[in-house]
Amino acid sequence: MKPKLETLAIHAGSEIDAATAAVTSPIHLSTTFERNADGSFPHGYIYTRSHNPNRAALEQCITALEGGEASAAFSSGSAAASAVFRALEPGDHAIIPDDMYWGIRKLLKQVFVPWGLELSEVDMSKLDEVKAHIKANTRLVWIETPSNPMLKITDIAGVVKLAKSVGAKVACDNTWTPPGMQPVFALGADMVMHASTKYLAGHSDVLGGTLTSREADAFWERIVFVQKNEGAVPSPFDCWLTLRGIKTLPYRMRGHVENAEAIAHFLAEHPKVERVAYPGLKSHPNHEVAKEQMSSFGAMLSVLLKGGEGAAMEVAAALKLFTRATSLGGVESLIEHRASIEGPDSKTPKNLLRVSVGLEHKDDLIADLEQALNKV
Repeated sequence: MKPKLETLAIHAGSEIDAATAAVTSPIHLSTTFERNADGSFPHGYIYTRSHNPNRAALEQCITALEGGEASAAFSSGSAAASAVFRALEPGDHAIIPDDMYWGIRKLLKQVFVPWGLELSEVDMSKLDEVKAHIKANTRLVWIETPSNPMLKITDIAGVVKLAKSVGAKVACDNTWTPPGMQPVFALGADMVMHASTKYLAGHSDVLGGTLTSREADAFWERIVFVQKNEGAVPSPFDCWLTLRGIKTLPYRMRGHVENAEAIAHFLAEHPKVERVAYPGLKSHPNHEVAKEQMSSFGAMLSVLLKGGEGAAMEVAAALKLFTRATSLGGVESLIEHRASIEGPDSKTPKNLLRVSVGLEHKDDLIADLEQALNKV
């Protein structure tokens, strides 16, 4: 019988240290490894940019959690995403969501489009729009669901069917839905990406990214080539910290999601709130799709305030437990006025606040929101 997620999170990639019998894995800081007299490497490690025991342990753990064939760890989520697009060729066409993490969109437009990538931005919550943009040279469809920051929901299986009609790969940014929450391989996707900075590491103290492939095929080998030769890899300590964070991931997520659901319902009923974007609410336009493909609805939500940008900024300023900061997935609750972060070309409504719900007591978080809303 395959171990459950909680068991895999603790044991996958972790072994008793052979040299000392230490229960916690050691950190291997060496950048290079000794050869045998015949030139071979007895333990498979040559140089830490290519291979490192701590990175191997993290990659083994992620592969087990996602149920794929192979994983690769990177120095950031953006580096992981970049490696997927690096594996394409000039003249290839890729489809991305019209609502997605702005940093990756900016990277694609400013670096990859001039390099020769053909790019289409599509509302992926509408399968007809995805279908209308599929071309003979489409090689990749990049999915982000729920999307950042509007929490649009994409029908993953539906998009996969369209992509496969032209032989395109489907990669899914699952940063907001850690392992066990949205099984994209079961829905037909080829790759899953995580900014491991967020929920995987879970404590706002380490930067990283991971990719996992359903099959270790030729496209995957191109990605691994990019990882090893461009060298955007995490340090051994970063890998060790991320693996430590993963051990509590399933239990942390239960608390995150319980808090987020309570806050979403509170905000949805508040008279000063225009709308709450959270797929767990029945009012969400894609609630039924989310219910089909997600085991739970996540811990991220966005709230749009009546009164425009001024009201949003006032609420954020009045909060005491929610920290005004970029990022998400840590134990502490964060809030930010997303349009300000994204800049003048942002598509995000100016009355929107993006909320990363942490692990404080939900009653305290709701009380904090209530007092802040009452000041507007």
